[in-house]
Amino acid sequence: MSYVKLYERGILKKRKEGLNKLLEKCHLCPRKCLVNRLQDEKGFCGAGKRAAVSSYNLHFGEEPPISGYRGSGTIFLTHCNLRCCFCQNYPISQLGNGQEVEIFQLAKMMLKLQELGAHNINFVTPTHFVPQIVEALEVAVREGLNIPLVYNSGGYDSVETLKLLDGIVDVYMPDAKYSNPQSARTYSRADDYFEVNKKALLEMHRQVGDLKMDREGIAEQGLLVRHLVLPEDVVGSRRVLEFIGRNISQNTYISIMAQYHPAHRASEFPELSRKISETEYDAVLKMADELGLERGWRQNF
Repeated sequence: MSYVKLYERGILKKRKEGLNKLLEKCHLCPRKCLVNRLQDEKGFCGAGKRAAVSSYNLHFGEEPPISGYRGSGTIFLTHCNLRCCFCQNYPISQLGNGQEVEIFQLAKMMLKLQELGAHNINFVTPTHFVPQIVEALEVAVREGLNIPLVYNSGGYDSVETLKLLDGIVDVYMPDAKYSNPQSARTYSRADDYFEVNKKALLEMHRQVGDLKMDREGIAEQGLLVRHLVLPEDVVGSRRVLEFIGRNISQNTYISIMAQYHPAHRASEFPELSRKISETEYDAVLKMADELGLERGWRQNF
């Protein structure tokens, strides 16, 4: 793994130090709350000085190259820098259900998952805990961690922070949720989501390129983008897919997801108070086909 080489050259330590500086006046993400998280002050996301973990386990529900046949070593991190009204994991992301952990404990989780045979270490919602992750990684590498790292985010990521992960993350697996600013503001409190997301996707792809898999079909490196279809196309799927096809790569692997159901506060919005129809899902698949985006995964409706 490239992060092992960065550790051996002392670069991982420097990256850790650079990331920790971002916590003093926190601007890890585009929110730029400027709170001092080193003093345990909390901003929009609700995270403080220590990483918080809801659970960690071998997970088989991810895309095939991530879950593989032995499972993805998934660490579900608590809190989030988005406020999606339809979030299926809102007790973790918005209510803060989880346990604060020390750096050595986070490192032990990584090592335990590797010991259990995980194909990778999969950080779910890592954006607000990048410094803690990298500090724990330094400890884990010293103890023998050497499997790919997956950065599984909501796609609302700062390029400044992502650049400090260059050579550390092997697989980026972000969402590309919205192109519609009004919907992003109404449903996730992030009206600049599309502009932020476009820059983040470009930086992720610059670092790792298109998704590459080994002979067994397990992801080794690259970008895998997720797009959740919502009712009445409130997200603006075509513009999302157009950007990926025209500005990232037509070889991008995209997981077009059909599993939306009204969770959390979604029932407060009439347009989100139902599941999507097969017609709505097929319309997005047709968009992808028209744009030449043929790689990825589609779900049985």
